[in-house]
Amino acid sequence: MSAREIVRSHPDGSLMTVWVVPGARRNEIVGYYAGALRVRITAVAEKGRANKALLAFLEKALGCRLRLVGGAGSRRKRVVAVDLSTDDLISRLDEAWN
Repeated sequence: MSAREIVRSHPDGSLMTVWVVPGARRNEIVGYYAGALRVRITAVAEKGRANKALLAFLEKALGCRLRLVGGAGSRRKRVVAVDLSTDDLISRLDEAWN
C-alpha cells in the first residue's frame, strides 16, 4: 500500500483516510492499515482530545493545514489537507513516513 491509495481530490484540497490508535506511548506515523494512514497518538479518545492531537501532529509532520471532515467518533477518519494538491500531499506523506 502507498500514499497514492489513501489520497483523493477534494473541493477544498486533498482528502486522506487516517486510522488512529489513541493512548499510544508516542505520536508517530506507523504505516498503512486497512486502506488508511495509521497514526499512533498519545492522547486518549475522550472529549475530542485524540482528534485535536492527531490534527496538530499531522499538521507539523506534513507542514500543511488540516481539517477533520469525517469520523470524529471513529478510529477511521477523513482529513482534508486544505489548499494542497493530491500530488503535494502524497509527496509530503512519503517524506514523513520514510
